[in-house]
Amino acid sequence: MTIEEAQQLVDNWIKTTGIRYFNELTNTAILMEEVGEVARIMARQYGEQSFKKSDTEVNLADEMADVLFVLICLANQTGINLTDALEKNLQKKTIRDTERHRNNEKLR
Repeated sequence: MTIEEAQQLVDNWIKTTGIRYFNELTNTAILMEEVGEVARIMARQYGEQSFKKSDTEVNLADEMADVLFVLICLANQTGINLTDALEKNLQKKTIRDTERHRNNEKLR
């Protein structure tokens, strides 16, 4: 699936199953909540925090998909083509960071 196809799939889902988009502010808050859930799993699975009994059914892939879903909702609501945005962002990073990363002793 392409990013463009994902944006269309989410839009179709919202309009049929989800009824309508939550407003942009609500979706921004939901995005922060979902990112926090990913952070919680990462801190426990890869960091130094231990799992709690309530964490027994965590699913990192599902939580990342939740983040992506809400991000796509926000892109659709604000008229952003994520394919174009990602391509432009990678170009910016390539120009800005190529030498910086090559010269970074910490990355060797």
